[in-house]
Amino acid sequence: MALLTQTAGSLVAILALAGLAWWLKLGGAPRLDSAEAVARAAGEVEDGFAPVATSHDAEGASALARDGAGRIMVIRRHGNRFAGRVLGPGATARPDVQPGEFNLVVDPGEPRFGKVFLTLPDAQAWAEAINRLNAGKDA
Repeated sequence: MALLTQTAGSLVAILALAGLAWWLKLGGAPRLDSAEAVARAAGEVEDGFAPVATSHDAEGASALARDGAGRIMVIRRHGNRFAGRVLGPGATARPDVQPGEFNLVVDPGEPRFGKVFLTLPDAQAWAEAINRLNAGKDA
C-alpha cells in the first residue's frame, strides 16, 4: 500500500510540474511567427538591431530582417534559441528553389552557420536585396 501511495504522489507531483511549465509557457520550440517575434530575436542576436522590415518563414523557424541602415539579418532556430547573422558582401540568395517546400535559400557566406531555407511570400524581393549586397564587393 505504501508503494502505491508513493507512486500516486509522484504522479500527481509530475503532473503538477508539467501543468505549471505549460502555464508559464516554458519549453517547446520558440517561433518566429510575427514581426514582433522577429524584432525581438534580431535584438537578441545583435544588440541595437532595430528592424524596419521583416519576413518570417511559414513554419516560424527562420526569418529575415532589414534595419534602417539597410543591413539584412538572417535568423534561424538553433535548439530552443535563435541564431542569426548580419549578411555581408559574401551572402547570396536563390529564389524559387523547391516550390511547395521552400522558395528561398540564403547562404550567409559562413560555412559554419550554413544555408537557411525559407518559405516567404516575398522571396523574390528579399533575394534581390540580399544579392545587391554583393554590388559593393565588385566595385
